[in-house]
Amino acid sequence: MRRAILLLLVISMAGSAAPAHARSYWKKRLDRVVRGHRVGVAVRDHGRMLYQHESRVRRTPASNEKLLLTMALFQTLNPSRGLDTYVYGNAFRIGGIVEGNIYLTGRGDPTITPGGDYARRFRFDATRLGVLARAVKASGITEIRGRVIGNTGYFKRDWYAPGWRYYFPSQQIPLPSALTFNGNTHRGRHIRNPEYRAAKAFTRKLEAIGVNVTRKPGAGSMPAGKAQIAGISSAPLWVLARYMNKWSSNFFAEMLGKRLGAERYGGSGTIAKGARAIEAYAARRGVSVTAHDASGLSYANRISTRGMVNLLGKVEASAPWYRTLRAGLPKGGEGTLENRLHGVPIRAKTGSLSGVSALSGWIYLRKTRSWAEFSIMSRGLSYYGAKGLEDRIVRLVRRHAR
Repeated sequence: MRRAILLLLVISMAGSAAPAHARSYWKKRLDRVVRGHRVGVAVRDHGRMLYQHESRVRRTPASNEKLLLTMALFQTLNPSRGLDTYVYGNAFRIGGIVEGNIYLTGRGDPTITPGGDYARRFRFDATRLGVLARAVKASGITEIRGRVIGNTGYFKRDWYAPGWRYYFPSQQIPLPSALTFNGNTHRGRHIRNPEYRAAKAFTRKLEAIGVNVTRKPGAGSMPAGKAQIAGISSAPLWVLARYMNKWSSNFFAEMLGKRLGAERYGGSGTIAKGARAIEAYAARRGVSVTAHDASGLSYANRISTRGMVNLLGKVEASAPWYRTLRAGLPKGGEGTLENRLHGVPIRAKTGSLSGVSALSGWIYLRKTRSWAEFSIMSRGLSYYGAKGLEDRIVRLVRRHAR
């Protein structure tokens, strides 16, 4: 009798509680999905890792680098402030006449334009040279006895980073100069003289409103001792970052990366300084990152999926701008996710290089009703194979993770 009772008790205990080491069914399903692929996966919610697969392996993040850039940028610069463009000249004037040249000076705004098609591509106000010209006139200036010079300073004119393919400057990213003009492209080609083109267009805008400019425009560095005549600000930084992340703009990324580098380390902005600022931001939060650019074009960039979700988690826990960051990432069916994950509550940054794919951000979990950080990075799959794998993982996590 006692033996029978003991046997029933053992059977009851076995049926009512799974062993402590048992793995959840949804995790086993994820294991089967990722098996045989070179892929890292990490899912984190409220400081707890829900799922990991090769999450400590440092991989190429591709354009997930822009997500790292945005975090470092928002930590350094106020997301609500814009990027300024100035006009400098001689402080001494007789009447409304400026003797000598004036200098059109950029500080990293990628949206400077005289108007037209480039301005219309944005769903926000681009920085228009005509508005700046009116600000010059409003300061009392009627004549400039000299030329408009497009300032080539503030950023170095570097246009390459370790890990870039040789053809990237001609095909993937226009020159990231401090003073830009129509995205530094003309008729589909990347240009090398945006400062001159901006100065030429600005001269026309001034003359169109009655400010006489006596000499032809040019480009060059601004000498010391010039005074500010007028200025204009871009759309807020968070708006620029949202556009960058939504459409994965390499040009916006390297422009903002150079500005970040100049702010963080002083002197001229460079691609290398921007990358170093990203590394420093991550290192201060205990995450190892190797960065060579801000856009993610470099095949030599490295971060683990565990490192990525840890950074996102720290942002959510302590950064006052974390909701701005999350809301600025593409949702399903939008931007670079235009043909993917329709109806899935996700905010995530895509990444694609030849043989490299990534997707990182936040996914709203159905069972816990909370936003969880996630990161997926792979190598060696075809473009559609990688995107299909990412989508399967995201949908499975969305439905079953807890």
